[in-house]
Amino acid sequence: MSYFAHPTAIIDTPCEIGDGTKIWHFVHISKDSRIGRNCVFGQNVMVADRVVIGNNVKVQNNVAIYTGTIVEDDVFLGPSCVLTNVSNPRSQVVRHSLYEETLIRRGATIGANATIVCGHTLGRYCFISAGAVVTKNVPDYAWIAGVPGRQKGWMSRHGHLLKAGADGIMVCPESGFRYREAKPGVLRCLDLDEEAPLQSELAVGKISYRSFKAVQ
Repeated sequence: MSYFAHPTAIIDTPCEIGDGTKIWHFVHISKDSRIGRNCVFGQNVMVADRVVIGNNVKVQNNVAIYTGTIVEDDVFLGPSCVLTNVSNPRSQVVRHSLYEETLIRRGATIGANATIVCGHTLGRYCFISAGAVVTKNVPDYAWIAGVPGRQKGWMSRHGHLLKAGADGIMVCPESGFRYREAKPGVLRCLDLDEEAPLQSELAVGKISYRSFKAVQ
């Protein structure tokens, strides 16, 4: 076995779990799920049947990932965030064959206690604030906050609020990467393709977020 599972974890078979993944206390991995390499599942996480999870995904405590959810690489799911798979649930009406797909794209962050209403796509590197309720598709790099969730701005791949200069260029204070709207509502990084991995020297934080805020 090339992954770690705490003795209290329940792992149904068959399922696929990649090398280097860590599965902590009281986690339940259901059958036919597929999990990539180097993921971390915190205490009391549930991964339902046929869920697909990519590489380097971090799932914090008390998260249930229901059937119909696809999680791409490098996603962060904050503590007690909520995912769903039926828009109109009723105990009396069986809708097991009608589960709706939720796609969480590469690098997305979902904050603690946020709720994602099913049937939507969360774009690459979007940032869902703690407690937000997402009720529609989210663009790449969008910062979503509030109930219902609304876009408040753009966030860099490193998780910093971006501000446009006179030339329309937005610069991440941590990485130095430049961003620009390719067209209204579509942000792109000018220095690194959205599907490219971070360089190793940029993959470890060295300065706290509050320190960056203090000098902005």
